[in-house]
Amino acid sequence: MEALYSYAWLIPVLPLLGAAIVGMGLISYSDATSKLRTPSSVFIVTLIGAAMVMSFGIFWSQWNGHEPYSYMFEWASAGDFTIQMGYTIDHLASLMLVIVTTVAFLVMVYTDGYMAHDPGYVRFYAYLSLFSFSMLGLVISPNLLQVYVFWELVGMCSYLLIGFWYNRKPAADACQKAFVTNRVGDFGLLLGMLGLFWATGSFNFEIMGERLTHLVEVGSIPGGVAALFAILVFMGPMAKSAQFPLHVWLPDAMEGPTPISALIHAATMVAAGVFLIGRMYPVFEDIPLVMTTIAYVGAFTAMMGATIAITQNDIKKGLAYSTMSQLGYMVMAMGVGAYSAGLFHLMTHAYFKAMLFLGSGSVIHGMEGVVGHNPTYAQDMRLMGGLRKYMPATGITFLIGTLAISGIPPFAGFWSKDEILGSTFQVSPVLWAVGWVTAGITAFYMFRMYLSTFEGEFKGTNETIKEQLRIEHLQRMGASLGPGAMSTQEMPTAEEEHEHHEEHHHASEPHESPLSMTLPLMLLAVPSILIGLMGTPFGNYFEAFISAPGEVVTVAELAEEVDLHEFAVMAGSSVAISVVGITLAVLMYVTKTIDPSAIANKIKPLYNFSLNKWYIDDIYEVLFVQGSRKLAKGALTIDVKLVDGIVNLTGFLTLITGEGLKYLETGRAQFYALIVFGAVLGLVLLSGLT
Repeated sequence: MEALYSYAWLIPVLPLLGAAIVGMGLISYSDATSKLRTPSSVFIVTLIGAAMVMSFGIFWSQWNGHEPYSYMFEWASAGDFTIQMGYTIDHLASLMLVIVTTVAFLVMVYTDGYMAHDPGYVRFYAYLSLFSFSMLGLVISPNLLQVYVFWELVGMCSYLLIGFWYNRKPAADACQKAFVTNRVGDFGLLLGMLGLFWATGSFNFEIMGERLTHLVEVGSIPGGVAALFAILVFMGPMAKSAQFPLHVWLPDAMEGPTPISALIHAATMVAAGVFLIGRMYPVFEDIPLVMTTIAYVGAFTAMMGATIAITQNDIKKGLAYSTMSQLGYMVMAMGVGAYSAGLFHLMTHAYFKAMLFLGSGSVIHGMEGVVGHNPTYAQDMRLMGGLRKYMPATGITFLIGTLAISGIPPFAGFWSKDEILGSTFQVSPVLWAVGWVTAGITAFYMFRMYLSTFEGEFKGTNETIKEQLRIEHLQRMGASLGPGAMSTQEMPTAEEEHEHHEEHHHASEPHESPLSMTLPLMLLAVPSILIGLMGTPFGNYFEAFISAPGEVVTVAELAEEVDLHEFAVMAGSSVAISVVGITLAVLMYVTKTIDPSAIANKIKPLYNFSLNKWYIDDIYEVLFVQGSRKLAKGALTIDVKLVDGIVNLTGFLTLITGEGLKYLETGRAQFYALIVFGAVLGLVLLSGLT
């Protein structure tokens, strides 16, 4: 078994090898490599499969009590200053290796069906493999500096994958938005990292925590400065895990292919922020201001994401805001000190949310045969309905994911979400109340999504709804181009738009996706149902395995601490609020007892507030986009009129002076003598006057 740890570095290197070989083929022999679709995909999937097998072996070893393993080497040194790199395998790293490799493997299998007709099929697999390398390298990094290196690689891969269809303007804009927003958070992370190194002289997580606590206790560093460094570091996870106010990139990132939404924006990259909070826990836990900040940012984000998801009609964007909300739960758990609860929800959420995103991709794949490849139609739930009859495997797995995220027992999400709410209640009833209400909203919007998509009558052939969606889409396009850019009268007709996009649909009914897409859904359904049993209060094997740094607990000790009455009250209340949300969704979208549009009209300001995403994007547009443009125009004006003016004036004076002096350079000695005589006479007269 020790040999497995010695070769653990192969886990990230294997997908890197796949990306390098296929990538070099695309660069050197583009046409030939692009035609080798099946060999390229099989090669890359095999490598990530090998990494997954190694990850399971290491996880099993850690589960059975193997000591954490580290391998370090000197990367740079100058005098007493040294930087070490390497890799670390401990309980948290082994768990994350399993999560990343299993989801990546299933997403790559799914991709074969979803991207079957895409000309960039091979390039997409190369990007997926490069991203897997970056994320796996981040997971096993032994210090903050190495984490930062892979953190940036993950951001680069996110940029490439979100903008994979770069010829589509929304995708190009989305990848730039994600890149810029994450750079804001990463700049804060860099400043905090350098500040902590200046204070503690180390990038090691445990050493930083110990030394920083000691320095604050003896008064060498003010507590406020230590808190500032920690909050700057937290800015990195705020951006990566889409926490307010750096959350705006995540919904737009849905412009990328759906497998990316499942891999990056549900299971791995966005979870990197929560993972880093876990790694930095030794630094954060002894600074109350930082822990409070983390908890409240998470709670606010959870509520915001849930309230926005209520009104979303795009199935992928609804899931994106759901992801943002669930990440808020995890961050809130970390902030209140519920270390294992936050990571438990990270694990369960990775599986059921990956399944939900892949399920949405299956729905889109089925819808495109009816409505064409325009996302305006293929992703809008108002054109769906009754799909369970046509897509039974997708419908059943989507329902399982919906029950899991809604916190219905015995599905995985119930156990992890209940543990977060129970831990939060012990620290702050206010934060618990926010989480509790959010749980009810989550159940409502997820069942709204499921019922609108899979139950009722299929509406994909309803031309009236399609015309309404077309007008809405073109009005949004006009609004984004500015006032007066496009009026309703100037919009192309449905026939013209149809010809322009070449949306030649060929079926009157949607169809089930191929086995390469439905098999990953069915496999992900298993952990979505069962994996929560690792962390029940009656046998919390997860917390015994993943406990906070410095804590050692056993399953028996945790079972003795369980108060069954308290568990019944907390679990009952969370299930009750979820049932209320589900009941409302059924009354609105199945029995039609309640009219959603009538309620929306009665609370129009609140409805618009949710529909317009709390106007955060509009505020950022005015403050940062237009503000930076105005600043640039002001700088240009100063440059042209002041800086260039001074330079031009200097040149003009030089020119005039030169032109004037050339008439004095005659070459005649008598003329020069006259000038000298005149100058001397002038000096004499001037001295006489004074």
